[in-house]
Amino acid sequence: MPTITQRIAENVAGVRQAIADAAARSGRRAEDVTLIAVSKYVGVAEIDALLAAGCRDLGENRPQDLWRKAEQLGDRPIRWHMIGHLQRNKVRRTLPLVTLLHAGDSWRLLEAASQHLQQSGQMLDVLIEVNVSGDVSKTGFGPEDVEPLLPQIAQLPHLRVRGLMAMARWGGTLDDARRDFVRLRELRDRLAASCPPEISLHELSMGMSGDFEVAIEEGATLVRVGSALYEGVET
Repeated sequence: MPTITQRIAENVAGVRQAIADAAARSGRRAEDVTLIAVSKYVGVAEIDALLAAGCRDLGENRPQDLWRKAEQLGDRPIRWHMIGHLQRNKVRRTLPLVTLLHAGDSWRLLEAASQHLQQSGQMLDVLIEVNVSGDVSKTGFGPEDVEPLLPQIAQLPHLRVRGLMAMARWGGTLDDARRDFVRLRELRDRLAASCPPEISLHELSMGMSGDFEVAIEEGATLVRVGSALYEGVET
């Protein structure tokens, strides 16, 4: 019976191979894509197994879980990513812990983050979340709202915009997901022509366990993979 460490190592290797294959299909290298291991449903043993398998970038959806795990695992070489919605009243406790905020999903959040960062002196990389599917249950800027706001976002102190983030529609097919990912990439390409110099749109965070290969084929540079890493592991 494989141990947790062995099973997760096998799963990580399989996901990395799938990433490499998808990158090759899109004319890129595996190194062009960063695997964010989503750790929201797992504990210390599984996270240690991820680290042993070479995963340093871990993603959490809920701030409270991120706080708890960051405290538990403070001595581990982890780069934490906040990939879920962040309420403004949780900014102060969350931002010092994270390497990248994926869900920059509203002007009010970005403004609150900037104000806190000014006080603390911290710089933070952030992605602008775009609701490309139009799903009313999702957060994020409408695709048509991003361009007019970019000059204002560029002036927010201590925030470094690195790209865009999106999720495929709930309950859709892989073809639906591909269309959503194409929308994000095409939006990025259109915005690049008039993007303020303070903003980079290099990163595209899109794709999860069920659709990350399609996301990579359409230009993802960051993929957020959870369940595929824990197949055969009781969590």
